[in-house]
Amino acid sequence: MTTQEDSRQLQACLPGLRRYARALVGRLHADDLVQDTVERAWRRLDQWQRSGEMRPWLFSIMHNLHVDQLRRPGLALQELDDDTVLHAPERAPGQAIAIGEMDAALARLPLGQREVILLVALEQMSYEQVAATLDIPVGTVMSRLSRGRDKLRTLLDGSPACSQGSGPPTLKVVK
Repeated sequence: MTTQEDSRQLQACLPGLRRYARALVGRLHADDLVQDTVERAWRRLDQWQRSGEMRPWLFSIMHNLHVDQLRRPGLALQELDDDTVLHAPERAPGQAIAIGEMDAALARLPLGQREVILLVALEQMSYEQVAATLDIPVGTVMSRLSRGRDKLRTLLDGSPACSQGSGPPTLKVVK
């Protein structure tokens, strides 16, 4: 049985679900992923442990749907409309470049690291919530987060992560 409180909690999670979906699948397919997540959650609301938060439960549903979509072969489609004019949002000159570089660097991370970074940094979930969402141990969350941050740092500034030494590797001259 669903209540108005269940509906309110689910609606309160929608902005975070949208952000996470956009980061996982891009703007074109994000709304579909959110809609599938909400639809599945609403149908299975009786499976939600009401003693816990709804947010990690919803994110775990989204995670599982996304993994299922990755496993399913399909064509990458992109809708084109000649009549639609898209205007870029107003940004500082370097901001668009920085956002693009961050997006590209995130895309180069392994999926497990990218998911953990997005849930911790973007959605501000606790390590325990991320662990519950992805159904992995908290130690794995911390490990993936650390390795993901190191790799992001390397990708964004081109410098090795702090834990790998004080500077770039040097080459020996051999005669």
